[in-house]
Amino acid sequence: MKRPHLAWLAVPFVLFVGALPLVNRVEPRIGGVPFLLVWCAGATLVTPLAVWLAWRGDHR
Repeated sequence: MKRPHLAWLAVPFVLFVGALPLVNRVEPRIGGVPFLLVWCAGATLVTPLAVWLAWRGDHR
């Protein structure tokens, strides 16, 4: 692979699509919020970091 830093772009895909069958449940509740909603919110917060890391590697 010529540009391995682009593998960071796979992180959001794995968090949203790949792990979805594993986290698709209501229990446990975290702070009264279903686990799936917490997982999606966390994946949404991680996505800009992964994109930034890919951009930073490609920018060099």
